[in-house]
Amino acid sequence: MSSSEQRRRQLAREKFERQQKRREEARRRTRRITAIVAASVAVVAVVGVSAFVVAGKDDDKDKKSEAAASQSPTPEPSESESKAPLPAMKIDKKAKYTMSLTTSQGDIAFSMDAAKTPQTVNSFKALADKGYFDDTKCHRLTTQGIFVLQCGDPKGDGTGGPGYNIPDENLDALGKAGDDGTVVYPPGTVAMANTGQPDSGGSQFFLVYKETKLPPTYTPFGTMDDASLKAVEKVGAAGVEGGAGDGAPKKAVTVEKVSVEKS
Repeated sequence: MSSSEQRRRQLAREKFERQQKRREEARRRTRRITAIVAASVAVVAVVGVSAFVVAGKDDDKDKKSEAAASQSPTPEPSESESKAPLPAMKIDKKAKYTMSLTTSQGDIAFSMDAAKTPQTVNSFKALADKGYFDDTKCHRLTTQGIFVLQCGDPKGDGTGGPGYNIPDENLDALGKAGDDGTVVYPPGTVAMANTGQPDSGGSQFFLVYKETKLPPTYTPFGTMDDASLKAVEKVGAAGVEGGAGDGAPKKAVTVEKVSVEKS
């Protein structure tokens, strides 16, 4: 690999880490603003509406900051903290499952090993069974340094999630991190997106269409078949809207229907 390619990947990872930090700072500011608003409500009968005006301005500013932080060429969303319990365990932990996506750019399917990632597989089956992913978009494509198509957000902007978080699983599957702190996610890998914090996965996931180096902090839970990988490669080859290296894919990918079945 040429030194220029190594440098480009290093820069992509460094940008990834900066975006992670900014996103976490934005979430902390949001929690502080929420506390201020709650205190204002408690004393509204005494101080009138002026407190709401100040808090509202700060809240708008914080929302803009968090929106900017979510624009990262990396496979992680800005999902809210866990509020709901994980779905009840209903899958066979010893079995293999296939997740099939009918999309506007062709069918995409990948196998999932429940023995290695039981919580992740169980969550995806529970969500798919209730139509959670139907009529959603794969909102992000990254074509520089990191090569992934990100899907699974019902909001379509990188901030959506199911209201609960999935614990990290199978993080040692791709080997130990090298001196640069990364491992190789091979083409065809399907892994969980997260907020950059441990155990923060939700519903968003990313499809690797070209060898990608990232820290081993994203649960690898699936492997695409050859036909599916080719479909994602075509989306990657078409690039990002506006010619950027990260953003909405030029070939828009609408997920029309998703099912998870025991193999």
